[in-house]
Amino acid sequence: MFENTIRRTPRPQDVARMTTQELRETFLIHDLFKPGELRANFTDLDRLVVGGVMPSKPIELPNHRETGRAFFLERRELGAINVGGAGSVHVDGKMFALERLDCVYAPMGAKSVVFESQDPRQPARFYFLSCPAHGAHPAAMMKQKDASPVALGSGAAANKRTIYKFIHQGGIQSCQLVMGFTALEEGSVWNSFPPHVHWRRTEIYFYFDLGDNVLAHFMGEPEATRHLFMHNEDAVLSPNWSIHCGCGSGNYKFIWGMAGENQVFDDMDGVKPLDLR
Repeated sequence: MFENTIRRTPRPQDVARMTTQELRETFLIHDLFKPGELRANFTDLDRLVVGGVMPSKPIELPNHRETGRAFFLERRELGAINVGGAGSVHVDGKMFALERLDCVYAPMGAKSVVFESQDPRQPARFYFLSCPAHGAHPAAMMKQKDASPVALGSGAAANKRTIYKFIHQGGIQSCQLVMGFTALEEGSVWNSFPPHVHWRRTEIYFYFDLGDNVLAHFMGEPEATRHLFMHNEDAVLSPNWSIHCGCGSGNYKFIWGMAGENQVFDDMDGVKPLDLR
């Protein structure tokens, strides 16, 4: 089911005055996974849609009036990463089998996308993002083992982590969407630190494998930061003017996804830690 309203993003100066509850209602998305359901939210951030599917039987991606088109991906593209049991995604009848942490891409023009669990007793959990597209690329998938890992950070800085890129210029080809995940090593808790902003792209984080740990996600303009406490399988919206980094009470993983003016992964403006306020 889709939320009936679009997540609207306030101005930076308004965010600085928002209460904790207002911040959570505006930027935090939770309860993406319900057994036997597809749940999704439209946002006004580069028209991104963020959602989750936990199929007990095959679930087809429905259309929504907000697309303004005859079917959901008529002028959109979609990427999904499985964070649950084994499953499959059928794109116009072509089947892609996804184990945990594998990724699939469905292009603009795909009329049917069906999500399925291999074993409903251990259902797949597909986290997905969709953004507008103006060009079609082939439907594709990538296994975690085939993603080129990039090691970053250090144990001394408590941010030793590995980035796995799936949908990007050197991997699965797309029109605008960029997507992958980051895994922190045991003893490391900081992600994307020092932080950055990127004016040309929106970003959405989905935190998972937290267990009972909690995470403080930092957002806002660098000189007027705010924070949100997040739990396992929460997602958070990051406007292009906002930093986006977090610190957990234990290690975890997070899926990152972007859409905007370009797909250059390192197109970002760094923020010096001592400049944060």
